Amino acid sequence: MRILADWNVWWEKNEVPPNLLGQKRGISDELIDLMELKEIKIITGVRRSGKSTILYQIIEHLLNTGVPSKNILLLNFEDAALAHYSPEEIYESYLSELNPSFDNFVFIDEVQRKEGWENWIRKKYDLKHATNFYVTGSSASLLRKEYATLLTGRNISEEIFPMSFREFLGFSGIRVDNTEIISTETRSKVLFGLKKYLEWGGFPEVFFTNENYKRRLLNQYFEDIIYKDIVDRYGTNSVKTKELGVYLLTNIANSLSMRNVRNALGFGLETISDYMSYMVEAYLLYAVPIYSPSLKIQSANPKKIYCIDSGLRNAVSFKFSDDIGRLAENAVFVELKRHKREVYYWKNNIGEVDFIVKEELQPVEAIQVCWNLDYERTKKREIGALCSAMKDLDLDRGIIITEDMEAVEETDGKQIYFIPVWKWFLNQRE
Repeated sequence: MRILADWNVWWEKNEVPPNLLGQKRGISDELIDLMELKEIKIITGVRRSGKSTILYQIIEHLLNTGVPSKNILLLNFEDAALAHYSPEEIYESYLSELNPSFDNFVFIDEVQRKEGWENWIRKKYDLKHATNFYVTGSSASLLRKEYATLLTGRNISEEIFPMSFREFLGFSGIRVDNTEIISTETRSKVLFGLKKYLEWGGFPEVFFTNENYKRRLLNQYFEDIIYKDIVDRYGTNSVKTKELGVYLLTNIANSLSMRNVRNALGFGLETISDYMSYMVEAYLLYAVPIYSPSLKIQSANPKKIYCIDSGLRNAVSFKFSDDIGRLAENAVFVELKRHKREVYYWKNNIGEVDFIVKEELQPVEAIQVCWNLDYERTKKREIGALCSAMKDLDLDRGIIITEDMEAVEETDGKQIYFIPVWKWFLNQRE
């Protein structure tokens, strides 16, 4: 019981220690609002994206609204001291010691560490042994596989990302309500913030860390994902896993075939395929397919690689200024995923378009990211590829996201919107 008391400090003090609460994000209020629904709330996302902090913020809300502290139970299955006990043993200990009613709230952090959690939580849910369950995990595949069958119809899932650019500015004390009405001073702060966002990414704790230590902290995040979420869980070769991870993150926004990776690293194709799938499951990276109605064509073509966070990528690759265009493309992709968009890339013999967004089986948006359009040849190439894709996909308008160009042009009857990347980010509402 002492182990549980260490995690559930509100039992003694009736409050969550301020150092655990962090700074509020919009997603916290959304998850608090979901409390009205009885379904199990499953919160997934990359390690250190703020899942645990959000749980503490929800717990603080419960305490502030009069829920007795003994009716709130938090289990963190990354604690090795809990590894020897089943969920039922832990829960029975909690009930026998505190004797709460069944109007309790159960929070389980890093649930993938505890085998059999899904059977236990389904039983407690069906028997109405708690008012609400909140569950977090850092493995997409694990949660999908295990709650797909046992928890169907009993859960609501939400994916947590590192901070958006709007959140990043908000943490910096910069608020932009209307991108069309913005002072020169605020715009300068936004542009400075953009460079910092692309350099250091959006992990909350990294934001508040002294710049001298940001890279060290991001490297630790990378190591934790590699060793705790991949090597420990799947028994992969630690040297190869890390080497592949560094290689893929260094090559973000590039299309990579398995054979190209094999030629670069000398690993077997099966190893590369398996290890990449584990990295996707751990939310470290995304592998984006080419757009095609044919699954056969999709699988035969290289995937484009993106990282969950530009800061994480920069800490591993030791590059920044030379890669700012690719970092902007990576950040745009993550923003699209944050808004649950289904994303592909497009390519033909004329050129390539970075993102095709699909809704209900139909392409609805074509987006190109090009940091610098100062050279006419570059501009012509980007427009040519975009127009070719729009013609192929029967789209009337396309977007080119740039460093600072803003304009509308018509080419071959197609509308091309040039949008500065900072403005595009801020117009993607949470």
